[in-house]
Parts: sequence; structure tokens; C-alpha cells
Amino acid sequence: MTHPDDVIASRVLQLLEQRAPGASICPSEVARSLEQDEPQWRALMPEVRRVARALAAARIIDVTQGDVRLDPDTEAEGPIRLRRGAHFKHP
Repeated sequence: MTHPDDVIASRVLQLLEQRAPGASICPSEVARSLEQDEPQWRALMPEVRRVARALAAARIIDVTQGDVRLDPDTEAEGPIRLRRGAHFKHP
């Protein structure tokens, strides 16, 4: 099942708001919060990663591997983490 980009983006921001400012989340946490069934949340992962790259391009979040902030214009291979970026806004 697909979800609109704004729904995915909102969930990313919501999950980050629930964490300490320096904490990160795994994109799978976003997918699992939107789809309970494992095959469905796994199928959602490319969309979550794509939306995360768009949020990173706007500097709302950072996409990282280890301690390295990734370029949002390139698709990362392997595990990534999402954390608050320079333009992240708190409620």
C-alpha cells in the first residue's frame, strides 16, 4: 500500500519530535508505524527513504550513515538513520 508523501513526511517529523534533539530514528520505524504487516511495511521502505531525501534536501532532517551526513541528492545504500536537521521546527 502506498501513502502520500505528506503523510510519510509528517510521520518522520512526528517520530523525531518524540525523541531527544540529538537522537535519530530508523526509516523502518516510520514504515512500521504506517503499516503493521511486515511485507507491507517493507514494501513502503523505498517511499520512506525517498521522502527522507526530500526532507534532507530542505535541511529539515539529516540522513546519516554512522556519523556521516549523506548528500540528499544521492540514494544511499545500506542502513541509514534520520535525525533533526538545521531547519527542523518544534511544535
